[in-house]
Amino acid sequence: MVVGYRSGAGEAEEVAAEIGGRAVSADVSSAGDALRLVDESGDVDILVNNAGLTRDGLLARMSDEDWNAVIQTNLSSVFYTCRAVTRPMMRKRSGAIVNVSSIVGLHGNFGQTNYGAAKAGIIGFTKSLARELGSRGVRANVVAPGYVKTRLTDVIPEEGKALMLANTPLGRLGDPADVAGAVRFLCSDEASFITGEVLLVDGGLGM
Repeated sequence: MVVGYRSGAGEAEEVAAEIGGRAVSADVSSAGDALRLVDESGDVDILVNNAGLTRDGLLARMSDEDWNAVIQTNLSSVFYTCRAVTRPMMRKRSGAIVNVSSIVGLHGNFGQTNYGAAKAGIIGFTKSLARELGSRGVRANVVAPGYVKTRLTDVIPEEGKALMLANTPLGRLGDPADVAGAVRFLCSDEASFITGEVLLVDGGLGM
């Protein structure tokens, strides 16, 4: 198993060690780096795309740089890595792809037009990919988390977090393990008849 990373080398090495794999540095917003990552991974049975960043701001003041950085990292990376694994998976007539989107891709969020566009794009991309690959036995699904305890949510002001919790029926932020469990399920044989689906992991926020 291979853990790709652009930053957080220590954390990536730790995760790789836990799963008996290895960590590979790559910037998947670059087509060349994404292809190199897939090539170095060898025979890929499962692909999980989870690269992401935010550059929040009102559209009226958003720079080209902030738009392009989010689209390239959050959306184009999915295109690059999926394109790299598609033919080998089709030849094997098996494989599972899980792309991580966000509830923002379904419902939008103030100050996140770039992030919302990228995450909504992942959903449309994956549904189209599932139609292309289904006849070859390859599945493609989406996990769309709500608000999860990560570096991205750590910077949200307390009043913002309180509003999120108030709108979340389960009354808590998600844990990374909640998202990992959903991804694991969609990659498993238990989900062998599931493709083109969006699994919300949001505590009921998106109802």
